[in-house]
Amino acid sequence: MRTTWTFHSAGQILFGRHAVRQVGEVVQRLQGKRVFIVADPILIRLGMLDQVSEPLKAADLTIEAFTEGEPEPAIPTTMKCVGQARAFRPDVLIGLGGGSNMDLAKIAATLLAHSIPFRNIWGDDRIPGPILPLICIPTTAGTGSEVSGAAVVTDSDNHIKVGILSNWLRPRVALVDPMLTVSSPPKVTADSGIDALTHAIEGHTAVDNESFPLPVGERSIYQGKHPMGDLVAEKAISLIGKYLVRAVKDGSDLEAREGMALGALLGGLAFSNVGVALVHALEYPVGGAVHISHGAGNGLLLPYVMRFNLPTRPREFAAIAKLLGEDVSGLSPTHAAERAIDAVVKLRAAIGIPNRLREIGVRGDQLDGFAAKTFAIKRLLRVNPRSATQEDLRRILEEAY
Repeated sequence: MRTTWTFHSAGQILFGRHAVRQVGEVVQRLQGKRVFIVADPILIRLGMLDQVSEPLKAADLTIEAFTEGEPEPAIPTTMKCVGQARAFRPDVLIGLGGGSNMDLAKIAATLLAHSIPFRNIWGDDRIPGPILPLICIPTTAGTGSEVSGAAVVTDSDNHIKVGILSNWLRPRVALVDPMLTVSSPPKVTADSGIDALTHAIEGHTAVDNESFPLPVGERSIYQGKHPMGDLVAEKAISLIGKYLVRAVKDGSDLEAREGMALGALLGGLAFSNVGVALVHALEYPVGGAVHISHGAGNGLLLPYVMRFNLPTRPREFAAIAKLLGEDVSGLSPTHAAERAIDAVVKLRAAIGIPNRLREIGVRGDQLDGFAAKTFAIKRLLRVNPRSATQEDLRRILEEAY
């Protein structure tokens, strides 16, 4: 039985248009001289790597970049990044891009600080101490990785995504410049934005902190629902409901880009303290098998999991409906809660997220395996407000199929 809660974030949050111009000063404050940047080919083509490199060079810092980042990074890519970083011997790392690049930087900063096998840090709270100083600079509005204590890689051999959770993974600085998201294409904007909404909704509807079912002897960075988590989750839901469709329809809408950048950051603060739950647990095996983006997979599954959880969280669902702009005046609590699911379905359709698992290449004969793999992810299932059996998971997948 838990009776206390804590709240963790990045060591510092630097937010605002053109904030990236201050990255050289940020590194100097961290007493860094050699900076290793994790990026990818798209960021080079869009000139974003230059936007980060130029202020670093102006500050007379030595830099090197790993430019082979990939969506949902596989373990061989992860280890290649770590190897290049180790050879360069940086004193500060920068994760630039979407969640995948930031996660690669987190892992590199961890394995450079601790000489331990990579697999030894998989799971919950297994990193032994501080990592190298890390700055995360998102170029999408979604994962919240710039403030979170989580990293995800793909174990291709076993067709599943692997989570690493530790408060040591939280960056020393989250530098959030909404201008860096302007060139994000509509599909990436949609996928990452629905991911942020999933983080906020799962954080706001999680199991209560007081009854978080953490087994004796186990540790977790997740704590269940608490007041600070609710505060940031509610604001995130409101911002995403207001700005996501606008950002997808018009990438040059700076007000929408700024609102989504803040919504994603707040969603990251919510889930990384409270926890994510059944949506993410189901997405790990699905995404590992069919290689849909993490955000789109979450967005597809979200309404089906909300339907399963509705009986245990009607008050919160009714609040979510209002936050997403639904008029629930005069409705019973149950009908008001139903409007939250309707709102998510409408939002999902408006930004082009798939509606059914069959649409993304899932076969019916895969559902049993997905349910079994999901049921084994206890660290996420215990965050869910409603306990789920393996048969329940199979039924949710069938409904989504």
